Amino acid sequence: MSAERPTLPPVRLPAEAELARDALAAPLLVRAVRLARWAGPGTRVGAGGELVEAQLPAAAEHLGLPADEDGAALASEAWRLAVDTGLVDVTDPEDTEDTSGAVEDGGAPFGDGGTTEAVEGTATQGVSLALLTGGSPSDVLSVWLDGLEAAFADATAPVFDDFADLVGEDGSVDFGALDWDPEAEAEFLEGVLGNLYVLTLSEGGPGDDPVPLPALAASMIVPDDMGEPTDDILEQVSEAMMRLDDQFRVLEPIGIVEYHPVDETLLFEEGEAPAAPVGDEDDVSRYGMVRLTPLGLYGIRSRMLEAGVDAPAIGDLADKDAPALLDGIAYYPEAAAQAEIGLWIAGRGDGDAVSTAADLLAAARGDDEGAPLRRLHCQQALALTGPGAEPALRAVLGDPELGGLARVWLAEHGATDVPAPPESMVFWLAVDTLAAQLDADGEMAELQGLVEGLVGRDGDFFDQVWRVDHPATAEVLDAMGRLHGDKKTAKEARKAAFKARSRVGS
Repeated sequence: MSAERPTLPPVRLPAEAELARDALAAPLLVRAVRLARWAGPGTRVGAGGELVEAQLPAAAEHLGLPADEDGAALASEAWRLAVDTGLVDVTDPEDTEDTSGAVEDGGAPFGDGGTTEAVEGTATQGVSLALLTGGSPSDVLSVWLDGLEAAFADATAPVFDDFADLVGEDGSVDFGALDWDPEAEAEFLEGVLGNLYVLTLSEGGPGDDPVPLPALAASMIVPDDMGEPTDDILEQVSEAMMRLDDQFRVLEPIGIVEYHPVDETLLFEEGEAPAAPVGDEDDVSRYGMVRLTPLGLYGIRSRMLEAGVDAPAIGDLADKDAPALLDGIAYYPEAAAQAEIGLWIAGRGDGDAVSTAADLLAAARGDDEGAPLRRLHCQQALALTGPGAEPALRAVLGDPELGGLARVWLAEHGATDVPAPPESMVFWLAVDTLAAQLDADGEMAELQGLVEGLVGRDGDFFDQVWRVDHPATAEVLDAMGRLHGDKKTAKEARKAAFKARSRVGS
C-alpha cells in the first residue's frame, strides 16, 4: 500500500571498536602484519610485488609455519595481503639493487658477500601498518576492508595448479584457453554472500546458527518455482558446493565466515563433487556448514553499500527527525523496529518527553498510503516516551487521525478524565489499524483474529464501517472479506466494500 520497501532487512552490528578488535584478530591479517613488521630493505619481491621463491622459507619460519609447500603457500598468501592493504610498500624493481648481504629479522642473507646483485625489487613497511597500531577503529576497519577485497579476489581467481599446461615458459598465461570468466565468478560469489546475509538477518532464518552448504548452493541454482530438482540441477548444486568449499576456505582466514568444510571422505574420486545430501540431518554437517561472523555482516554490508544497494543497519536513523524515523522503519521486522525506536528515543537524551511525543504525533499525520503504518509505529514509539508525554497526547484527543491512538496510550498509562471517543473515531481507528497491519504483511492468523474480533464486538460493524472517511476503507473491507472464516460474514464485508467505493465515487 505504501512506499517502496527496503531491499534488505536491517542488520544489528557491534560497535566499531568491537569490530576492529575482530578485524585485528583475523588470522590472515595477523600473519600479514607480522610479515610487514619483518620486511626490510633486503626483502626481495617479484615484478608483481610477491615474495621471490627464495624468501618464502624465511617468511614461513617467521610466521611459525611448517617448512613445506603448505607453509610457503600460507606465507605467500599473507604477503600478498600485506601488499594489497598497504602494510608494505614495494619499490620499483628497476631502481633496486641489493649490495648489503645483510640478514633481516627472521630473514635470510641477501646477495653474495656484498657483491652487487640485481634483484626484482624490495619492500618496506607501509603507512597502513601505523593505522593498525595507532589509528582509530574506523582506520582499522578500512584496512581490513581492503583485505577483504583482496581475499575476495583470491577466492574468485582460478587455481593455476589445475591449468599448468596453459602457462608458457615465460610464466605468461593463455587466458583465452582458460575456461574462466572473472565477472561470472565474482557475481556468483557476491550472490552467495548476499543470500547468506539475507538468510542470517531474516526473521525465522538461521540467525547465529550455521547454514548447510547444500542449501546455500541450492539457493543459487534451483529455480524458485521448481518442485522436485532434476538430476541435472542436483549435479549443478554438487558442483557449486565444491566451488563454494574452495572459496570459503579462502575467505575464512580474513574473518568473514566460520566454516566447517566438506568432509573429504565424501569425494570418491579426485575432482568428483559430492552427491546431494541424503539421510538423517546429522549427516548434513559433513557437506559443509558456514556462518557469517559479525565482522562478515559488516564487510558484506560495506560491499553492498559501495555497490549502491540499500542495506540498512539498526542505528542509521538514530540522529534523524521523527518523519524519517517513522518512514525508515516502515517495513522493519518488529524486533528491529523496536530497537531502532529505542535508539532514537535514547538519542533525544533526557529532554522534554512532551516535545518528543509531539514530534512523533506530527510525523504520524497524513492520508497518504504510508500513513497507517506510520501511526502504528508512532504508537510503538510513544510507548517508550514515558508518562511525561501525557500533555502531548491530550492535545490531540480531538484530532480525527490521532485521537484514537492517543486514547489508547492514555488508557495504558492509567490516565483519568479521558473523554470517550465518538463512534466515528472508533471505526476510523479500526480501519486505520487494519490498513497498517495489511501494509506490514502481518501474520495471517493474527490478521484473521483481528478481523473476527472487530466484527464480533459489534453486530452492526459492516453497516457502520463502510461510511468511514478513510482512504483505505474499501481496501480494508475487501481484505476482511478474504480473511473472515465465516462465509456469510465475508460476503457482508464484500458488500460493504462495494458500498464504500460507491460512496467515494458518488
